Amino acid sequence: MPDTANAADREALLLRTAEEVLLPLARLCVAQGLHFAKAGELFKRAYVRAARERRSATGERSARDVSQVATATGLSRRDVARIGDAPAPRALQRTTPATQLLTRWLADRSLRHRNGRMRKLPRQGPPPSFEAMAQAVTRHVHPRSLLDEMLRLGYVKLVDDGASVVPLPVRVVPEADEARMFGFLAANVGDHLSAAVANVLHRDRRHLEQAIFSNTLSGTAVSAAKALVAAQWTHLLGALVPALEGLIEEDHAAGRTADHRLRVGLYAYHEPLPAPPAAAMEPSDGNDART
Repeated sequence: MPDTANAADREALLLRTAEEVLLPLARLCVAQGLHFAKAGELFKRAYVRAARERRSATGERSARDVSQVATATGLSRRDVARIGDAPAPRALQRTTPATQLLTRWLADRSLRHRNGRMRKLPRQGPPPSFEAMAQAVTRHVHPRSLLDEMLRLGYVKLVDDGASVVPLPVRVVPEADEARMFGFLAANVGDHLSAAVANVLHRDRRHLEQAIFSNTLSGTAVSAAKALVAAQWTHLLGALVPALEGLIEEDHAAGRTADHRLRVGLYAYHEPLPAPPAAAMEPSDGNDART
C-alpha cells in the first residue's frame, strides 16, 4: 500500500514549491493586464502537453488518449479534446548580427585594458575596428546598418565625435526591443526551470543548476556584489565563447550532426528582507553564504 502520510507531505511540498514558482509569473501577467481566464487556459494547455509528453516518452500513446490524459491531469475529457494535440515546439532562438558582434567583442580579451575595461574601437579601418569586426560577423548587413541597430538597442555609444565606438555596460536584455525582451524571458527562465525540474524528477544532477545566496547583506554590500557578479559574467563569456566556437568547428570538421542545443546563463536577484516580528529577532554571526 502507498504511504498516505508521505504522499500528503510530498503534495504539500509540491504545492508550496509551485506557488513560489508561479508567483513571479503571476506578477508579470497582472502587470501586463493578462486576466486569469486567459492565463488559466494556458495552464490547462501546459498540463495536457506535459501529460502527452510523458505518455509519449513511456510509449503509452493509444486510442484512449483523451480519457487517459484527462485522468492524469484531472481535466475534463471535454477540455482535453478541445485543446487537441500539443502545439509545435517553440522555434529556436537565433542570434542576431548585433548580438553576435557584441558577444565577440566582450569575449575578446585583446580588446580590453589591463584593468578589464573594454577598449574603444575605431569606427572604420583595418582590424581592430568596428567595421572590420562587423564584416567578420556578417557580409549581409552593412557595418553602418549594424552600428545603427546596436545604437538603437543601447549596446554601444559613439565617442570622439563619432570616430570611435564603445560598448555600454552589458544589459540583461535589449530594453529597446520588447519582443526580444519577452523572448529572452521565456527562453532563459524556461530552460533554467527545465533544468531544475529535470534534476528533481530524475534524482540526478544531469544539468548544472547551482546558486550562492546570503540573507545578511546591506544595500551597500549588494551594490558591491552586483559589480562582482557582472565581472564574473565577463570572465565566463571570455572563456566560453572561444571554447564553444572551437567545439562547433570540431563538429563541422568531423561531420557530426548538430542535434543538440545548449544554453549557459548566470543570474543574480536581490530584494529587501521582510521585517521580522520583534520577538523573532535574533543576533546573527553574519556567515551565511550558501551554495
